[in-house]
Amino acid sequence: MRVAIYARVSTADQTNENQLIELRKFCQNNNYEITAEYSDTISGTKSSRPELDKMLMAMRNKEFEAVVCWKFDRIGRSTFHLLQVLEEMKNKGIRLIATSQNIDTETSQGKFFFTILAGFAEMEREMIVERINLGLQRARKEGKTLGRPVGAGDKGRRVRSGYFLRWANEKVMV
Repeated sequence: MRVAIYARVSTADQTNENQLIELRKFCQNNNYEITAEYSDTISGTKSSRPELDKMLMAMRNKEFEAVVCWKFDRIGRSTFHLLQVLEEMKNKGIRLIATSQNIDTETSQGKFFFTILAGFAEMEREMIVERINLGLQRARKEGKTLGRPVGAGDKGRRVRSGYFLRWANEKVMV
């Protein structure tokens, strides 16, 4: 089976090498062909990471059949983000294997774990919405004005801002 390896550490004073050694050994023991290695040194809370983004593009191009990582939290710290990645992998027929957790999304146990994660992500989203709505209710009761000021003149600048351009470019790339 052709696989990609993904490793991540949070800070520059840490190294990915320990993960990479273990992942290479795992692949060798299972006769997996490593087609690419992706390593990020960035916080897992960032949903966009240079090497993760490259790996996802290669996944969309079906350059490998599975991603091997040390733990699921290397892919994402946010349950919501992790589930987005897992769902896209599932839709593309790509397995995710977390070696230290002994989880493979191709197995029945891996699918069960995925279902549990999906439940947590749904609960997390609902709790976020509840907290936002409570905050908005409190702000309204305190008489605070919510939203943009009437006649705010920044719409033209906002449309041409970096966020809009990145969004437009992502739509073209996907």
